[in-house]
Amino acid sequence: MSIIKTKDANWLPSAIDDMFKADWLGGTTNVNSIGTSIPAVNILENDETFLVEVAAPGKDREDFKIELDNDILTISSMSKEEHKEEKMAKKYTRKEFSYKTFKRAFRLPESVDSGKISAGYTNGVLEINLPKKEEAKVQPKRLIEIA
Repeated sequence: MSIIKTKDANWLPSAIDDMFKADWLGGTTNVNSIGTSIPAVNILENDETFLVEVAAPGKDREDFKIELDNDILTISSMSKEEHKEEKMAKKYTRKEFSYKTFKRAFRLPESVDSGKISAGYTNGVLEINLPKKEEAKVQPKRLIEIA
């Protein structure tokens, strides 16, 4: 018995899939790759800051490049790995190279103080702290006297 691929008459699910594969999620071109070749990102907001968390285990902080250009925050990485098996008299029996790259871009809101952005990398998570401008922070409630 052979398996024959037939053309699906129901085109609607594939049209919906194509719509969600578009560049809607901040610089990703293939949504199906998020979490595999494109690291997943969390963005947290509180009264003082935004915190961008990029899941990128197994990398070094030197592998990352973070750029800010006209309120576009770009996070990219390129790492090179070599897997070697038994080196014999300058002839490799097998040597494999692996280059892993990704690039994510996010438009920053006007409320971010771009001069105070900081980043750190610990336990496989790149954290980018985006502090808010003073005027954008939530102001405490106050009583206004009537004159």
